[in-house]
Amino acid sequence: MKKTGVFYFIYMFFITFCPAHGQARGSIPEALLRPAWGESSRYPVDIVIGEMGQGRAPYAAFTYASSLAAGLLSGQTSHPALASINPALRDNYLRVLAGISPRSFRIGGGRQEPDGAVSFLVRFIGRDYGITGELYIKSTVQIHEDEEGNPLSSEAWLFDELLFEEARSHDSVNQEALNLLDKLPYERFF
Repeated sequence: MKKTGVFYFIYMFFITFCPAHGQARGSIPEALLRPAWGESSRYPVDIVIGEMGQGRAPYAAFTYASSLAAGLLSGQTSHPALASINPALRDNYLRVLAGISPRSFRIGGGRQEPDGAVSFLVRFIGRDYGITGELYIKSTVQIHEDEEGNPLSSEAWLFDELLFEEARSHDSVNQEALNLLDKLPYERFF
């Protein structure tokens, strides 16, 4: 009977004072980590371009913009995603990015522009420097025929423009972020 009482006491101690399985997150409540039913997904936030993810842009536009950014990150003029870009512009973009030797990119802040284009904030990150830009793509409708000769239309996305800021060191970006008390959102180019 004494052994049972000791085991019961140890069992109650662990239930009372040890965190439950899956709740080892410190003081962060589960409601902040996982969206509630009907609530939109939460994306990480970049200290320069703000919220990452699709934003208010269509999914197909976000996918195309991501493939363009991946093509630019590759540094290869022959990358299939870069085929629709004017060769002179493409070479200029790749030359600018080669100056920071990008290792990764972040994309987010997608939104519809008044002229029908969609823009995404994009940030290329190198070892010591990063460069931020705004990527514009536009939608076109392609008409083709099915097997029976009936006309079909499909939407396709095309590169429109990419505007880069000056390359900045990570130290200056981090210092600026620390100085901002209000955490103001990134200002778009226009």
